[in-house]
Amino acid sequence: MLAEEFARAGVAGLAVGLHNDIVGPYLTSLAIDAQKRRWLPGFCAGELITAIAMTEPGAGSDLQGIRTTAEDRGDHWLLNGAKTFISNGILADLVVVVARTTPEGGAHGLSLLAVERGTAGFERGRNLDKIGQKAQDTAELFFTDVRVPKENLLGTRDGAFGHLMTNLPQERMAIAVAAVAAAEHLVEVTTAYVKEREAFGRPLGRFQHIRFEMAEMATECAVTRTFVDRCIEDLAAGELDAVHASMAKWWATELQKRTADRCLQLHGGYGYMNEYPVARAFTDGRVQTIYGGTTEIMKEIIGRSLLS
Repeated sequence: MLAEEFARAGVAGLAVGLHNDIVGPYLTSLAIDAQKRRWLPGFCAGELITAIAMTEPGAGSDLQGIRTTAEDRGDHWLLNGAKTFISNGILADLVVVVARTTPEGGAHGLSLLAVERGTAGFERGRNLDKIGQKAQDTAELFFTDVRVPKENLLGTRDGAFGHLMTNLPQERMAIAVAAVAAAEHLVEVTTAYVKEREAFGRPLGRFQHIRFEMAEMATECAVTRTFVDRCIEDLAAGELDAVHASMAKWWATELQKRTADRCLQLHGGYGYMNEYPVARAFTDGRVQTIYGGTTEIMKEIIGRSLLS
């Protein structure tokens, strides 16, 4: 519900969904009791802001390419590396970092470490200048000989791949939900606009081409909504798999991107003006097909399930 309302309001800068729907499940499902007592009260009160750091300058959706390392030094982990494109990176008080704890382990040599604000050697770089979502902080993070206490290991050592695979379907559904809500809202806004805007002495909505455009977008949104709702039911029942989450994520976000482009076109020159919601929706929504796993990675997951 929150994801839908934020999408409709166009407040993409407030990354509550990342905090609640993406990081939250890691803390509730993987944290031991002592960790929950330390972090969950502030997390639930909104006093402790969270982020998850997977992407690196040279590694995105491919977890095997992660180079950030955490060496076992007895009573602590020694963390070194860099992350980029981290949502909530500037504001976060607690960052769940994906790091390599077994060098030869590939994707199965990764662990999750919770790094807290103020830890020596943990530095934040630029608040990155994006084409959209200007209000939302997206940062570079740097870790130089950061001593992470052993009690900050989240889940099991070398278990990050399994933990990520368990939680990524919910992350991708959160993105899909926001995507279909944004597309539906764009159709509503554009429907109202073409009823009022006139060309050649009559409202745009009186032209067959415009009616066909609106009919196509409304139908695509309705069909997508039905599938996304079904996936939500499966997620709530604990039955949503990575394949169907990937289907929902890539389809809904590509629908959002396509709808934003078509609606902007129907607004004409006004669509290019930032004062119109469709312009901001166009730039804010463009990242939806990229973060949380690109469209291409989603198709690869689906394709492998069919052909492997």
